[in-house]
Amino acid sequence: MAYFSQCILSLCVLLSVTPYVFSIKCWDCRSNNDPKCADPFDNLTVPITDCKQEKGLTHLPGIRPTMCRKIRQKVNGVWRYFRGCAYLGEVGTQGDERFCLMRTGTYNIFIEYCTCNSKDGCNSSSFLSPMPFLLTVLIPYIFRILL
Repeated sequence: MAYFSQCILSLCVLLSVTPYVFSIKCWDCRSNNDPKCADPFDNLTVPITDCKQEKGLTHLPGIRPTMCRKIRQKVNGVWRYFRGCAYLGEVGTQGDERFCLMRTGTYNIFIEYCTCNSKDGCNSSSFLSPMPFLLTVLIPYIFRILL
């Protein structure tokens, strides 16, 4: 019984530290073309794209998209939103996709860049991964079995 519990615990830890989405689908839109792309996000008319099917970028040969992204940009007081597949970067800020990279520049420019790979369509309005919740629920149960 203890061996079974150790296997379950090991599996949970493995799933929490490795990407468990090999091909991700992301919402693909720009708010200047479709106002429903802004926040709050309305995906009724927005296509979801299989990033595996993306052609690739000429300036990044051999690099495939592995994440979703959401960019929120304010230029001269006007907000714009971009959603799509991401080719470079790391998930979230320091690996936590609940946090986004924010930059402020001169000439009234603000950019928030969010990346995720926790599930298909993770570049909607909310960036919450189900795995931390699952681990929070399972680990106390497993420790009770072990003890």
